[in-house]
Amino acid sequence: MSQDRRNFLKSGIAAVAGAAACGPRDGSAPAAPERTGLDQDLLVAISPVVLPSELDEDGRGAAVRAFASWIAAFEPVAELNHGYGTANIRYGPPDPAPAWQAQLEALELEAQRRFGQDFRELDFDTQNAMVRRQIRDRSETMPSPLQADHVGVALLAHWLTSPDATDRCYEVKISPLTCRGIESSPREPDPIG
Repeated sequence: MSQDRRNFLKSGIAAVAGAAACGPRDGSAPAAPERTGLDQDLLVAISPVVLPSELDEDGRGAAVRAFASWIAAFEPVAELNHGYGTANIRYGPPDPAPAWQAQLEALELEAQRRFGQDFRELDFDTQNAMVRRQIRDRSETMPSPLQADHVGVALLAHWLTSPDATDRCYEVKISPLTCRGIESSPREPDPIG
């Protein structure tokens, strides 16, 4: 082995050992920042305003629970899949939950200051006006839930990707993203309702 190669290996080992020494002393991974959740009661309160009126209380509750579960499991700035043959690594968006929670808290604060009541206690028309005033996006297309600027738009966008929304759109039990079995493939989907 030549002297140059020996020096290279020694410096490489020293660099790896030095990098390992920079991590936590107990060998654990660095702690991820604590994530904030969304206020479930306020999500339920805005759901009649932003979700279709055809949904009953149980349907809205299911939509809110699915949305809350989805955002709780969201990993901020996650490494995304990249195309074959490219070395560019892309990362997902930051956590939208803190901004969305701030919007929910702003609705509650405005309701307290203007009307002396919780947002949940206000009549539908007042709630609707307050939420619409917060939503400034006048886009003609629905964004993906993660690209929504407002929590109400994100809740609606998330519900629109659900099997329930697809079934209601076509008025039959298509149930996308679920396994219906091969035996059901020759027949028409059952009507909903």
